[in-house]
Amino acid sequence: MLKKLLFISFIFFQYVGFAQEDAWVFFADKEDVTSALANPLTILTQKAIDRKANHNVDIDERDVPVNEGYITQIKNSSGIFVMAKSKWFNAIHVRGSQTEINDLLNLGFVASVKFADNSLNMAPNQNNQSKNKFSIEDTMIDFEYGNTQNQVEMISAHTLHELDYTGEGVTVAILDAGFPNVNTMGAFQRLRDAGKLLNGYDFVNRTENIYNYTGNTHGTKVLSTMAGFIQEEFVGTAPDASYYVFRTEEAEHENPVEESYWVEAAERADSLGVDIINTSLGYKGYDNPNYSYTSNDLDGNTAFITRGANIAFDKGMLLVNSAGNSGASGVNAPADAAGVFSIGAVDLNGEYVSFSSQGSGIQSTQKPDVVARGAASYVIGPNNVIVQNNGTSFSSPIMAGGLACLRQALPDLTNAEIMQLVRESASQYTTPDYFLGYGIPDLANALATELSNQNSERTAFAIFPNPVKTDLQILFPNAIESAKLYIHDILGKLIMDATIQPFNPINLQQLSSGIYWLKIEAQGTDSKSLKLIKQ
Repeated sequence: MLKKLLFISFIFFQYVGFAQEDAWVFFADKEDVTSALANPLTILTQKAIDRKANHNVDIDERDVPVNEGYITQIKNSSGIFVMAKSKWFNAIHVRGSQTEINDLLNLGFVASVKFADNSLNMAPNQNNQSKNKFSIEDTMIDFEYGNTQNQVEMISAHTLHELDYTGEGVTVAILDAGFPNVNTMGAFQRLRDAGKLLNGYDFVNRTENIYNYTGNTHGTKVLSTMAGFIQEEFVGTAPDASYYVFRTEEAEHENPVEESYWVEAAERADSLGVDIINTSLGYKGYDNPNYSYTSNDLDGNTAFITRGANIAFDKGMLLVNSAGNSGASGVNAPADAAGVFSIGAVDLNGEYVSFSSQGSGIQSTQKPDVVARGAASYVIGPNNVIVQNNGTSFSSPIMAGGLACLRQALPDLTNAEIMQLVRESASQYTTPDYFLGYGIPDLANALATELSNQNSERTAFAIFPNPVKTDLQILFPNAIESAKLYIHDILGKLIMDATIQPFNPINLQQLSSGIYWLKIEAQGTDSKSLKLIKQ
C-alpha cells in the first residue's frame, strides 16, 4: 500500500511540475528609445560602443533595455514567475499555468505569447527526451601527466603565441554551468594577478556570487582550456585574454528557461563590449518532452537561443559553440545558427570521434564549421589537477582561445571575416563534410594569409614579431618570390645566410638572445636592413 501511495504521489508531483508552463512574453514597445539611442552610454559601456564602431555595427532599438515597469506589472500578476528577460527580443521568460500566462495578453503592452510547449501554440511537436548532456565530458580517462602541446599545436595556436598573440586586449565571456574554485585555484592565479578575471554573474540564481554554486564543475574545466596556466605543465590557448564567467545552465534540470538565461547573458556580454562568447552547451530535448525540439527544428532559425545567437552575431560578437556530443543525432541549438562558429571534435591524431555531433542538410549552413581536439582533451578540474576529458565542450573553448589570439592580431576584421578566414585555412576547406566540417584550421596560416592580403601592395620588406622568440615572419613586397637573408651579430659576424620565400617563417630558436642586424636582398627591389631583437 505504501509503495502504491508513493507511486501516486510521484505521478501527482510530476503532473504538478508539468502543469507549470514556460513561455516567452513579447512586449509591444520600449521606453525612451530615441533618448537612449542619442545617448548610448546610458545603455552600453564605452568598450561596447567602440567595438561596434570599429566593426560598423549599428546601435539600434534592440540595445535599449526592456521596460522595467512592464516587468513589474507582470511580476505582480497572479501565479506568474518572471525567470529571465531579453532586450534583443523585447521579451521575458515566464512560468505559470497556461491560463495565467494567456491572461497576460489582456495587458495592453503585451504583444504576444509563445509557449515552450509548441502544442499550446496550436502546432504539432514530436517528443525528445532530455539526457545528461555532461555524461561524456564527465568520463575520466587514464593519462600521462603532461601538457597541452597537442591540442594547442593542432590548430597552430602555438605559432600565434610565439608571435606574441596570446589574447591580450581581447575580452571573452564563458556561458556555462558552474565555475567552482576559479576564484581560488592555482591554475587561474596568473589570470587573477593580471586583473583579467572580470566580473561574473549567476543568471540561474540571480546573484553576483558566481562562485557560490558548486553543483557542477563544467565551466571551470572549459575556462581552463583557454585561460589555465600551470608552469611547464599546462597553457591554455588564450592565457592573456580577459574573461567574464556567466552561469546560464541549470545542470540539474533541462528547461527552455536556460535558453532565456543564455540570451540575457549574451545581451549583457554585448553591453560590456565582449569580443568572443564561448558556449559549451546545447539544447534539443527537455525534461518535459512537450518542450523539446525536433531535428527539423534545428534549422538555424527556430530555437529561441538560436535566434538570439544570430542577433548576437549581428551585434558584432564572435560566437563559438560546441557542436554537441550526439553523434549522428545531429547538432543542437544554438550550434545550428548560421551566426555561430560550431566546433566538432577529433582525437590527438586529427581523426573524427564518434560522439561529435554531425551536421545535416537541415541546417542552412555547413555544420560543424571546423574541429579541434575534443577526445582526451587536457583540462584542469576544480581541485587544480590536470585530467583528460572527452567532449566538444572542450574542442570549442580550445578553438575560441585560438580565435582570441587571432582577434588580437587582426583587430579590424569583423566576426564574419574572421570566421571565413579560419574556414579557408582548414584542412578540407574545398571538400567539407558533416563530420569535420571544413576540417582542422591552421590559425598561423590564416594570419599569414590575411597579412599578405593586407599588404598586397607592399613595396618593402617587413618583419614581425620583433622582438622574436622562435619564428620570424617576413612580409615580402608585391611580386617578389624569393630573397637572400643575412643575419649578423653586433660585431659584424655572419650568423645566418639563407634563401627565403613568402609565407615560410624563419626558425630562430637556436639563436642566442641579443641584438642582431638583418639584411634582405632581392632582385628588382632595394635591399632592406633591420635591427632584430632575439628574446
